[in-house]
Amino acid sequence: MARAFAEIAFTPSVRAIQTEQGSANSYGKFLQPDVDPRDRLGDAEASFITARDGFFQATVGETGWPYVQFRGGPIGFLRVLDEQTIAYADFSGNRQYVSVGNLQVNDRIALILVDYPNQRRLKIWGRARTVELGDDPDLIKRLANDSYDARLERAVLITIEAFDWNCQQHIPQRLTVEELQAHLAPFQQEMAQLRAENQALREATSALS
Repeated sequence: MARAFAEIAFTPSVRAIQTEQGSANSYGKFLQPDVDPRDRLGDAEASFITARDGFFQATVGETGWPYVQFRGGPIGFLRVLDEQTIAYADFSGNRQYVSVGNLQVNDRIALILVDYPNQRRLKIWGRARTVELGDDPDLIKRLANDSYDARLERAVLITIEAFDWNCQQHIPQRLTVEELQAHLAPFQQEMAQLRAENQALREATSALS
């Protein structure tokens, strides 16, 4: 755990509950000034982020209500621009624009990225701004993916303020269709071989009759 995460997440009310539940001392050490803030992405975080094909995103509107949605795209559509900046292509969806609207009045954003097969999860807090197509053509070009059948409406640029890796507890193991193929391939190859052998036996038996 990092100090940057603790400073954001461990509010006075959270600390009060931690005290009540007996975990305040163990978590309080992360609030000490000599603890590494860990607000810069390393190689492990960058590799994890760019390997995802989607993530959960939370923003907050004027009424104070949080809005959580799933953002998806081709693997790597969430890009690491530098050790404290990530960005993604905002593809056309249902045109409600709740997240986009929320970011106009409150730039706080939180992401949860999950690697289900390996039961790993990364949480990210940051400040986000939307970048329209004509505002930064170089950034838009960098995020575009011509092989993905979706219209790019804008980019979302996020300056990271904190991140934290979660433990594996309670993360279910799930596989996408693409991830499942690697596990199915040996069985499919064996099935094809058995079918070929069966066909050869049929032909040999037919020739003897």
